[in-house]
Amino acid sequence: MSSILFEIKDGVGIITLNRPDKFNAINHEMALLLKETLDKCAGLDEVRCIYITGTPPAFCAGQDLSEVIETADEKVSMLLREQYNPLVWKIRTIEKPVVAAINGVAAGAGANLAFCCDVVVAAESVYFTQAFSKIGLVPDTGGTYILPRFVGWQKASALMMLADKIAAPDAERMGMLYKVFPDAVFIEESMKIAAKLALMPTRSLAFIKHALNYSAINSFEEQLKVEDDYQKKALRTHDYKEGVSAFLEKRTPNFTGE
Repeated sequence: MSSILFEIKDGVGIITLNRPDKFNAINHEMALLLKETLDKCAGLDEVRCIYITGTPPAFCAGQDLSEVIETADEKVSMLLREQYNPLVWKIRTIEKPVVAAINGVAAGAGANLAFCCDVVVAAESVYFTQAFSKIGLVPDTGGTYILPRFVGWQKASALMMLADKIAAPDAERMGMLYKVFPDAVFIEESMKIAAKLALMPTRSLAFIKHALNYSAINSFEEQLKVEDDYQKKALRTHDYKEGVSAFLEKRTPNFTGE
């Protein structure tokens, strides 16, 4: 049974982490398959949005510790360089919106993988935890970069050091995710978000994503230049012309992602 499931539905590439007996913990095979599937989504015109979730009962419990419990520090460093860092870099640079649909526990690298996505939604019953300090490790998979920007330095420091479990409604209030839905309607509501993104102007969404990436390191003056550059690119797209025409003609636009 594959550790990654993939299907395309209504313009959405649905990626499911599929090691339910291990709470979808990431091993080497899963990491490689996930990266390959993201690369596949990047090259498929029919995929306009990517939706990542997990086979119940979890979203992702982080690294499969059975792979690293008796290993040297260089092996762990290799896993970061070859598995986790390429994954989060791919998610942040792929020119399509990525929705993380958190349907179960998201712990350690699993939580930080989700936080790298463009839109993060969660079922009401799930929780998040920066579990690294419980086993004497440091948060990775982009966590020390992204989480302080979500919740502030002090809150991020405490969450990482204390490894508290944060319920989804509290995570939403802190700014760690976009929305929380009741468990009974979570799949339906989260897929509505992905389906909506799949019908939007894909190039514009990619430019928004790139601009946000730059905003984390730029001065205000530098960011104004980034906005100018990407606005020029957006103005040249087919979807911009379609959007304006639809507005003037008082009709629903038919965006093609071009």
